[in-house]
Amino acid sequence: MFPFTALVGQAPLQQALLLAAVDPSLGGVLVSGPRGTAKSTAARALAELLPEGRLVTLPLGASEEQLIGTLDIQSALRDGGVKFSPGLLAKAHRGVLYVDEVNLLPNPLVDQLLDVAASGVNIIERDGISHRHDARFVLIGTMNPEEGELRPQLLDRFGLAVELNNCFDASVRQRIVKSRLAFDTDPEAFRALHEENQAALGERIDAARAALNDFDFDDAVHARVSELCIAAQVDGLRADLVMLRAARALAALEGADYVETKHVECVAEAVLRHRRRETEAPPRETPPRQANGASEQDGEWGYVPPEPAGTAKVKQVRPLAAKKA
Repeated sequence: MFPFTALVGQAPLQQALLLAAVDPSLGGVLVSGPRGTAKSTAARALAELLPEGRLVTLPLGASEEQLIGTLDIQSALRDGGVKFSPGLLAKAHRGVLYVDEVNLLPNPLVDQLLDVAASGVNIIERDGISHRHDARFVLIGTMNPEEGELRPQLLDRFGLAVELNNCFDASVRQRIVKSRLAFDTDPEAFRALHEENQAALGERIDAARAALNDFDFDDAVHARVSELCIAAQVDGLRADLVMLRAARALAALEGADYVETKHVECVAEAVLRHRRRETEAPPRETPPRQANGASEQDGEWGYVPPEPAGTAKVKQVRPLAAKKA
């Protein structure tokens, strides 16, 4: 497994994943970008930092029963007890649930997945019989925008979003390639170099989780969150709530004494990127015309204003009857 602390040039992605690891109730992280931008590598590396170290992958063709689990109705009717067969949500508890190409999954399945990710509880109901279990996991969904988009309603349900782009900085590309070659050549030696940093980061995540509920938000933090969300013209209040929780997770991860506006600034882009509404461009004003009909702004080259055509007098011809009279 490639070490999380050895990732190069992925600071925004690493921060978003760590915040979700500290507080899974944020609703997961949506990572969009082209192929080859280390989306799956980062997801697998994060799982190793968590207590259970578990990574569960949701395949594209998964059914609802595979996701949420099944209930044996016949057994319940016969024996009076509920026999539950766990699904992927139960297996991902305290770990990472990784969904590659989440934009290609059926919308109802994504909706159900996001419900459980935010609540931390999975409820299965069949023919009047229900079963519930804890399902607290870090949801990581990846997608390539060229292969289709998610509905805005589903986008808003993801807590954080990060957009990756191809790297065209030569020095950064070289560092990435050198790091990967070193890992592929001798994985054990490479991991040994990062073992201390990995252990320290794992301890920071555990400490941040334990301290999360000790933080509160003052009026300055609330005011800044409201200001940013209003400026982005987001729908509803989910962005405000997620931004506050993300700022709290960052403060806990940094070992701060309280949440500050600087923490809000650091998480704002990941919260607003997929929720920001584009402002409509103002209507274009028609430039005033000059006396000759030309525009004050030379809008179209070769434009010739219309002019009246020349006129000529036509000789009036008297009717024949009028001449005889």
